[in-house]
Amino acid sequence: MIAPNTATDAAADAPAVRKRTVFAWSLWDWGSASFNAVVTTFVFSVYLTSDSFGPEQVVSAKLGTALLIAGIVVALFAPVIGRLSDAAGRRKTWLGINTAIVVACTALMVLVAPAEQYLILGLVLLAVGNVAFEFASVSYNAMLGQISNNRNVGKISGFGWGMGYLGGIVLLAILLVGFIFPDVGWFGVTSEGAWNIRVAMVLAAAWFGIFAVPVFFAVPEIPVAAEYHGAGRGILTAYADLFRSVRNLWRTARQTLFFLIASAVFRDGLAGVFTFGGVIAARSFGFDSTTVIIFAIAANVVAGLATILIGMFEDRIGAKSVMVSSLTLMLFCGLLVFLLNPLGSWVFWVFGLLLCIFVGPVQSASRSFLARLIPPGKEGEIFGLYATTGRAVSFLAPAGFTLAVALGGSTIFGILGIVLVLIIGLLLLLPVRAARVP
Repeated sequence: MIAPNTATDAAADAPAVRKRTVFAWSLWDWGSASFNAVVTTFVFSVYLTSDSFGPEQVVSAKLGTALLIAGIVVALFAPVIGRLSDAAGRRKTWLGINTAIVVACTALMVLVAPAEQYLILGLVLLAVGNVAFEFASVSYNAMLGQISNNRNVGKISGFGWGMGYLGGIVLLAILLVGFIFPDVGWFGVTSEGAWNIRVAMVLAAAWFGIFAVPVFFAVPEIPVAAEYHGAGRGILTAYADLFRSVRNLWRTARQTLFFLIASAVFRDGLAGVFTFGGVIAARSFGFDSTTVIIFAIAANVVAGLATILIGMFEDRIGAKSVMVSSLTLMLFCGLLVFLLNPLGSWVFWVFGLLLCIFVGPVQSASRSFLARLIPPGKEGEIFGLYATTGRAVSFLAPAGFTLAVALGGSTIFGILGIVLVLIIGLLLLLPVRAARVP
């Protein structure tokens, strides 16, 4: 069995955290939609795979390779950064540094002009931004234990994820009205030279930077650990400590380790949905950039509302039940998108949107499931392992997508590679036993 998190269980009776603190924390999720929705999913990644940067299959393969390299970097360093930030009492500091890097990379995407010689610059900015975003997410997710208890962690986690989706709706709507729809957008911006896309990246950067600020004032910094002896010594011993932590999980909380492995696989499948969803819509269903963004807005609406709604019941029905049922329904929808592809774009509108309903609840439930198991002071380290186990297999979705496209000869086959990753993750999750909640 998973050893109950007695410290967290005891915290279940602690005074409730102020709602304004939870709201300030969730605004980081709201702002991060600028990177998740605009950069990696619906706008910039689709722009990078356009004909301006080369043949479809070549550019899609290079995109997958860039994200694979980013995943390897995260896998190597995420748990060390999480452990050191916990020990040094620098959780907010590292969140701030990595958030700033993401904002800077997003802003610099304005330099990526629609020509083949700019593809590498775009891929580098996307990869570096992904690495920094994952590092920032380690610190941000670790804060969940500071603002919740065992009785409301699912609700608060769901609220945060939902805020992210809703933030994506608002930002994408602004970009659509201000830059994508009109022939001449705000500030006189047009599609010539792809300036409508490039200026949108500057706005996305400002969006994240502004909404990331409140969390630094609302959530207190954690104290320095008694065993902390400085960053230099910490770096030299961090990996040895990490392996000891994994061995300790194997001895005392084996189910937690099994969950880290299972979630790593299905979360990579979810990442594949976000990363390649816009590309599939554009290349396989003929969506132009405007239609992709309209779909993105609709997808964020259903995903955000579903995540908040299901999060309100998750603490009662159980996080594992949410994950298993949602993954099963995602598989069904993904297969229908592939099989019914010849029938036209309505297939992606119907079953793509149905699939999006279940993505957010899986992400939120996975985060809250793990948060219930972590003893105080270890949040950054365990969420670092959460990121690392995810990135250790981060080649699965890009490799599955790339291989399926190569074997099938067109982008639509990529969805089969993503579906396969989700199936493996679901099968690994089924035997995992949930923690006992008092």
